[in-house]
Order: sequence, then C-alpha cells, then structure tokens
Amino acid sequence: MNKIYTSAAAALDGLVENGMTLAVGGFGLCGIPEALIEALRDTGKKQLTVISNNAGVDGFGLGKLLETRQIKKMISSYVGENKEFERQYLAGELELEFTPQGTLAEKLRAGGAGIPAFFTKTGYGTLVAEGKETREFDGEHYVMERSLVADIGLVKAWKADKSGNLMFNKTARNFNPLAAMASKVCVVEVEEIVEVGTFDPDHVHLPGIYVQRIVVNANPEKRIEQRTLRS
Repeated sequence: MNKIYTSAAAALDGLVENGMTLAVGGFGLCGIPEALIEALRDTGKKQLTVISNNAGVDGFGLGKLLETRQIKKMISSYVGENKEFERQYLAGELELEFTPQGTLAEKLRAGGAGIPAFFTKTGYGTLVAEGKETREFDGEHYVMERSLVADIGLVKAWKADKSGNLMFNKTARNFNPLAAMASKVCVVEVEEIVEVGTFDPDHVHLPGIYVQRIVVNANPEKRIEQRTLRS
C-alpha cells in the first residue's frame, strides 16, 4: 500500500467533508502540521469541529481556519494567543469546549485505545464538571470524561519511513501521537521520508499502523510563538 502523496492537497483529497471532526497535533506553534492546515483551508469545507490543544495565532496555524470561518467548534485547552478566536467566541460565533490540558490528552489517548470514558479528579467542583457524571472512589471525588475520536487526524512528525512509522523531534511530539491514534484516518506531514528498515525499531515513536497518508514538507516555517530576548 502506497501511503505517500505528492502534496498536502493530494493527501486530503477525497477525505474532508463539511461537519467533520478533526484532531490536530501541536502545542502552541510547536509541531503543527502547517502545510496540511493550509490545504484544509483550501478545501473550503466548513462547520468543522477541531480538537487541538490551542488554536494557533492570528494568521498562522489553525488561526487561518478561524479567519475563513471554517471552524464551528474548538475542543481546546488554551486559546489565549488568538484575537480572532476571542472575538468570535465572545460574539457567539464560535463554540468552545474548554478542557484541562491533561484531560484533553487523556481523552484522545482513551479514544485511541477504545476506552469510551474515564474518571479524573481534575475539574471536580468547577465549571468543567457541569453536566457531567461524578462519582466517589475511596473518599475522593471524580468527574467522568468521555473520550474523543476524530474523523481525520492531521499530524506533524520529523521523519517517516515508507510504511508510515514515525519519529518526532523532541518536544514537537506533544499531542501528535495522540491525535494520530484517536483518528479514523491519519494524515501526516513530515520533513523527510526514508526507506523501510532505516529506523531502529526501538526509535519508532508511532507505528505505521496508525498512519494512512504521508506528505513531505521539507522546509516548514516553524515560527516562534513568543520571542524573548535579553539585552
């Protein structure tokens, strides 16, 4: 099975429909699938629900999809760097499901593992727990969280072999493996594709069984979200 596509647009061709749910890797602007996000914008598909730790920044990353009003709902942990996000949310134009960061990671991990729900202490007694089942175990109170499963996962990795086995570059791994495992179809953007057998099996971060399509973006922009200099 050939998993390699010639462009990000080709890798998304025939996959995306209006109203779909997508899990998108990245943390801030670190490890985001830049080319795939742009290709998703160019599909023109709307009413999308996007699961991602945050929503990029104005004019970059998922911020591009907010500008074109293609996102209906965000399931996120942090959204503080995006003024357009703030404007749409406060105007009632964008739905938002705020989720604590660790809970968001576990909701994706559980979805990928076939676990429909789990209990966590995080959020008990707060707005996070409103409308959710709570239970007491050994004198401690817990909130039940439903797992997350996406129609499509958009993932950024460092290297892939031709079977889709992935290696991530340090902290750019972040939510990417979770987004891949929790998705029915996973599309991966990498900086390099190598032959099968190049990787030491112990160095594979995500097995190729989770990956359906691969595209090369050899020179991603890799913006720095907040540059801080010392005089």
